[in-house]
Amino acid sequence: MYFAALLARTEDGWEASDTELDDVETLSDLADLAREASPDEDTVLVLIEQEGSWFGVVRIDGEEDPRIYVSDAAAAARSSYGEILLTDELLGRDPGDEDVLDALDLDGTEDGETDDDQDDDGDTPAVVGGGSAEAVPHGPVGDAGILDDLGVGEKELRLLSEDAVNEIAEALGASEVLETVR
Repeated sequence: MYFAALLARTEDGWEASDTELDDVETLSDLADLAREASPDEDTVLVLIEQEGSWFGVVRIDGEEDPRIYVSDAAAAARSSYGEILLTDELLGRDPGDEDVLDALDLDGTEDGETDDDQDDDGDTPAVVGGGSAEAVPHGPVGDAGILDDLGVGEKELRLLSEDAVNEIAEALGASEVLETVR
């Protein structure tokens, strides 16, 4: 199950809005959606989580480029919402590299591969779409200092549990407004 919300910082504190990501296809679309939530160009956070699997934070400050943190790139790569966040730049790939994410089905298997396809060790093969396993690393990627100035340091962000979105909102003093859209 997915949950996505926008938290916009205003003069009066944080305002939350539920967000529908069905029409969002790129990071640019997501940034535009976030900027619409704050006409005064204040900080907007997009919080996305897949229950028990991964979470992502996108921070938009006015017209600056979005800053992104994803708790587990490999898990997010198997998600249509995660694909939005996992840009070539975030993964350290050249834009001309073969797109490993396009080779994944949403269940994490390669095109044409069944869940039963395993190597001799009984594990699913590490190579995806002809690229190396390092193309989409297991674990966090992005700007772990994304919330430093808001009271959630890099270490705290990396240690968040599967209830990360609520924990972030609580640290920001926005848990009540987030609960209204949950």
